[in-house]
Amino acid sequence: MTGPDGPLVGVLALQGAVAEHVAALAACGARTRAVRRPAELAGLDGLVLPGGESTTMDLLLRTVGLDEPLRTAIADGLPVYGSCAGMILLADRLVDGVAGQRTLGGLDVTCRRNAFGRQVDSFETDLDVVGLDEPVHAVFIRAPWVEEAGGDVEVLAAVEVDGGTRPVLVRQGRVLASAFHPELTGDHRLHRLFLDGVARG
Repeated sequence: MTGPDGPLVGVLALQGAVAEHVAALAACGARTRAVRRPAELAGLDGLVLPGGESTTMDLLLRTVGLDEPLRTAIADGLPVYGSCAGMILLADRLVDGVAGQRTLGGLDVTCRRNAFGRQVDSFETDLDVVGLDEPVHAVFIRAPWVEEAGGDVEVLAAVEVDGGTRPVLVRQGRVLASAFHPELTGDHRLHRLFLDGVARG
């Protein structure tokens, strides 16, 4: 149930796991708004970019004229959380994107699209997250990872890959991004973490 005084958080509703993020945010006391047009960005306290297909989302953002307003809002400090494709959209730099694919930027990382492989390589695992007492059960579906992170980027969780580690949950200021889908597990701690950042103003 959303509280009358909870923060107003938009969920980009062009494609992807929109309803699941809306439900998670509502469970944390936030008011929500589906965002499909530039005018719907007005008055938001924060924004969620859901998982989906990053190339399709990029095309739809440009088609409806949301790409530049979103890019400006993020650069101006709007708190944003991106999961999976949302992480790709937030990355300043992209590896293995399709020809002409663009991102919105705002997160000083190089992100590798489909880093873990195809749909059949999707997996689940428990992740230790900085600041949380209990591990987070993480669902990875054609997921990206962070190839390189700038000095202002905090790595909150990573997975072991080929004898090394790859960041899969990062934060830079008021921008939070995960390579996995917390909205699919019923665990709302990452949404609360994001809303804590929204509340700090």
